[in-house]
Amino acid sequence: MSVLNSLEPKVVWHYFEEICQIPRPSKKEEKIISYLISFAKNQQLKYKQDAIGNILISKPATQGFEKMKSVLLQSHIDMVCEKHSWINHDFENDAIKPQIVDGWVKATDTTLGADDGIGVAAQLALLASDNIQHGPIECLFTVDEETGLTGAFNLEENFFESSILLNLDSEDDGELFIGCAGGIDTVAKFKIANHATPNNMFPFKISIAGLKGGHSGDDIDKGLGNANKILNRFLWKASKEFGLRLSKINGGNLRNAIAREAFAIAVVPQHQKEPIRVAFNIFSDEIQTELNQIEPTVKLELESCDLPTSIISEEDQHKLLNSIYACPHGVISMSKDIKGLVETSTNLAAIKQNDNQIEITTSQRSSVESAKYDIASMVQSVFELAGANVTHGDGYPGWQPNTNSEILNITRNSYERLFNEKPIVRAIHAGLECGLFLEKYPNLDMISIGPTIRGAHSPDEKIEIDTVKKFWEHLLDILLNIPKV
Repeated sequence: MSVLNSLEPKVVWHYFEEICQIPRPSKKEEKIISYLISFAKNQQLKYKQDAIGNILISKPATQGFEKMKSVLLQSHIDMVCEKHSWINHDFENDAIKPQIVDGWVKATDTTLGADDGIGVAAQLALLASDNIQHGPIECLFTVDEETGLTGAFNLEENFFESSILLNLDSEDDGELFIGCAGGIDTVAKFKIANHATPNNMFPFKISIAGLKGGHSGDDIDKGLGNANKILNRFLWKASKEFGLRLSKINGGNLRNAIAREAFAIAVVPQHQKEPIRVAFNIFSDEIQTELNQIEPTVKLELESCDLPTSIISEEDQHKLLNSIYACPHGVISMSKDIKGLVETSTNLAAIKQNDNQIEITTSQRSSVESAKYDIASMVQSVFELAGANVTHGDGYPGWQPNTNSEILNITRNSYERLFNEKPIVRAIHAGLECGLFLEKYPNLDMISIGPTIRGAHSPDEKIEIDTVKKFWEHLLDILLNIPKV
């Protein structure tokens, strides 16, 4: 049964709810790709697919608009898959369950996928229409944006013909984006030795939960708590004061999300059982006081558990906890050119333990290419000092703003005319695929727009209903005002 059929514009919400039924984790987009191909065939539209999986669907101009420049509309088809730890949801097989809450659409205890499902829905609504006037349009649907921009990296040359690109992956109504940060991942891998756990130890599990998490670009300057840093802070202190020995540690999930939850299993000598409980309660109060204004639902728990069979060697634990403590997280510098814009940041994203290895994933962003590599090298140096094997991803370039852009002027004038207010023109600290498109298509004139989305990359993700209507009206008006060739 449709939940969103009462919302306007009906055609956009129809397609959004339809794709909510289609599982589409990053790197596993086969089902949504099949859906797009079937859609193109049913609409009798030309389509093609490149080797990596990107789909391009083309639609000719409506009568009287044939001489307009061709426009490429672009969205990514994958979504971030995050859920509350207590929820049983299989992102590879289960549908997203949208609900309407106080003027917003959100999912039930999972990410919603409005990033970038709402862009995909708008493209489908436009392609399916028979009463919207526009020039020639191409709709590009890219794969695996969230975990590596794989689709944009591997986009074939001459895959599309348009000279104007409308990226539909922004998250703020009233803001027009003409630039974005570049990024790179830094991964540290520790080889660890495990020793048998002594019998005369008190075992316990520590949980950090209830944090907001969020987008490691858009939200990095909000002072949000990082579960990995909070957990490690206590483990480090307790190892010094109570002889804590670590058995298991896991926290965070995706490189582009701020860690919401983290967990550890550890032991202390039996005579430290009560002292460590007292110390943890004091620590919990300290964290809640520090984060009260921004993270009111943070929850820290220490509970007894079964004695683990093994603990990490004292030497390896020392190196691990010290390096996590020393690893920077958050804003490194602000832009000198654009007021309020984060220039450089880093995110301590995930800690994953498997057998004899612990892998720590971090991501760095900057609108200055040299600064991006500088902060990545800083993170590398911290973990190399601790003896980890450190590697970097390929990274992706930023998108340098062009304030003389023709499509910027069209988009800005359209917004002012429609809504009687001036939009904000800015760059974004998050990564967009535009920088990669510009490498292969250096003459592209680009802009990024979208409705208001909050809590992206977390189960709190939600999209503001009224702004979707504005986004749709704005998009259609832009297309009406594209210049002739």
